[in-house]
Amino acid sequence: MSEGVDPAAAALLRLIGLIAADASDDELAAPARDLKRSRAGAEAVAAVEEATESVRRIRGTLAQRRRREAELAALFDTAGDLAALRNLDSVLRAIVHRARTLLGADLSYIALRDPDAGDTYMRVTDGSVSAKFQQLRLGMGEGLGGLVAETALPYASTDYRVDSRFNHTDRIDTAVTEEGVHGIVGVPMRVGEQVIGVLFAADRAPRGFAPDDVAMLVSLANHAAVAIESVRQLEEARQALRERSRAAETSARLNGALRRAADAHDRLTGLVLSGGDVADLASQTAELFAGPIGIYDAEGTELARAGDGAVRFVAEGVDGSQASRSAVLAEGLWVCAVMAGPEPLGSIVLGGRADLAEADRQLFERASLVTALLLLLRRSVADAEDLVRGELLDDLLTDAGRRRSGGSSLGLRAGKLGIDLGRPHAVFVLDGPVQPRLALEAKRFARAEGGLAGGRDGRPVLLLPADDPGGRAAKLAAGFARTAGQRVTVGASGRVADLERLPEAYAEAVRCTEAMLTLDRRGEGACMEQLGFIGVLLGEAGTGAFVERTLGPLLDYDRRRGTDLVGTLEAYYAAGGHLAKTKAALNVHVNTVSQRLDRIAAVLGRDWNSPARSLEVQLALRVHRLSGSG
Repeated sequence: MSEGVDPAAAALLRLIGLIAADASDDELAAPARDLKRSRAGAEAVAAVEEATESVRRIRGTLAQRRRREAELAALFDTAGDLAALRNLDSVLRAIVHRARTLLGADLSYIALRDPDAGDTYMRVTDGSVSAKFQQLRLGMGEGLGGLVAETALPYASTDYRVDSRFNHTDRIDTAVTEEGVHGIVGVPMRVGEQVIGVLFAADRAPRGFAPDDVAMLVSLANHAAVAIESVRQLEEARQALRERSRAAETSARLNGALRRAADAHDRLTGLVLSGGDVADLASQTAELFAGPIGIYDAEGTELARAGDGAVRFVAEGVDGSQASRSAVLAEGLWVCAVMAGPEPLGSIVLGGRADLAEADRQLFERASLVTALLLLLRRSVADAEDLVRGELLDDLLTDAGRRRSGGSSLGLRAGKLGIDLGRPHAVFVLDGPVQPRLALEAKRFARAEGGLAGGRDGRPVLLLPADDPGGRAAKLAAGFARTAGQRVTVGASGRVADLERLPEAYAEAVRCTEAMLTLDRRGEGACMEQLGFIGVLLGEAGTGAFVERTLGPLLDYDRRRGTDLVGTLEAYYAAGGHLAKTKAALNVHVNTVSQRLDRIAAVLGRDWNSPARSLEVQLALRVHRLSGSG
């Protein structure tokens, strides 16, 4: 120190230098302390100490202002982020980072409220190292954060682990311990009166948070709440715009679908009103859907097909469509059952489309309704025509009908139906399962062949042009068996060129069918000439008389005595006339066989086994057995 300088002034000069050097509080106290040791006057020491305290206050004020400026800068930066609103997560991460930085905390984090679960969950963290802490959920009233969320008030704890003011749970305490947290402060994030989350700052050592710390954290929490609410409102606006856009697209799509449906309705309705058939409908529908269309009856028979591509009958799809009353996708094809109320009429199949929009599906289902209408009209016309054809067939095959109609009238009626009775015809009688499908197929076949079909005595009957009745009968038996799924026997008459002989031809066809059944030739088709001698004999009306003349006495004997000499005679001939084989077949003693043969000789005459009589007896036995009387 220079001589002549007052010690107090020198101390003040030294204090000013320390202020400029940003010395610590302890260093600032050195000038007053050294002045006091130099035994300076009490007034000088007091003046320097007062100046030192003023310096400290000024430094505190400046530090507080610098901190406030940093806080304001952080708040302005946050406000700028909110204005840009780039991304909610980015804004929230920036807020927790600024909170951690401004408070000089070890970590900071935000927990948002989950209205569905009724608790809060960690949304963003900064400085956290514990996975369990980052995934923590706080129930309402649990821990410090749960209390803040429940009361909407800020809370701080110098050391949370030993702070008894809060509701401690094992789950929360375990996560807090794993993170190493002691000092915690939490403030509510509010939108209006509603708490939507909590903003925290925490230290891994005990720490008391000043009111300024809490106030700054509250400001950041308010900004975070604004960010969340702004994003929510922005998302609602975006969602509203998306919904309006979707509504406009839906409206345009529906308008297009309505126009297309109206056009399709006009086309399909016009097709029905103009007398179009199923083939026309298939063509129009294939054009509407730009894909192949197949129309099938209830049995799967194809009625019409149009368009390029493969389609087929899909029984599984028809069942599914009938059950759901809508079009279904089956085996890569769209199938819609054609129904008249509960009655299945058939199906319509669309190919080449992996998917159908709702409007197209409804249009396809409408096409099935038009198909049902056409099939019903077609069936009504066919039923009316079949009735007329059946009446004509009945008049042709019965004497009473011929007398009622007159011969010339029958020819005129047949000509109107496209039937040329001037050609040779044959009558065919079917014996098979009682199925409406078999009768319908017979009528369809007759129409296609220029003939007639109907039913008589419970059997389908056909009158067809035929140059080879037996060959045609065999083909009919095979074809109708495929339709019925069972054996069908077809008996045919001979060729008839004279209409007057048609009743006789019908009777002959009936006898032929019955003869085939008797001869166990079920499922075959033939005419009487193809059955051989037995068939001709069975077909004649005198069969019973032949049997009675040859075996009558023996049959009477068996009926009166309750014996079975006829059976013994059959066994004897079947064994080739050997007594030992006969007794084995009858399971009796050989003497019993001899006694029965003697009795047969007594009844039929001693020459019953002569070559001439033996042929007649064996034939009579055969006819008797095959005719069903045996």
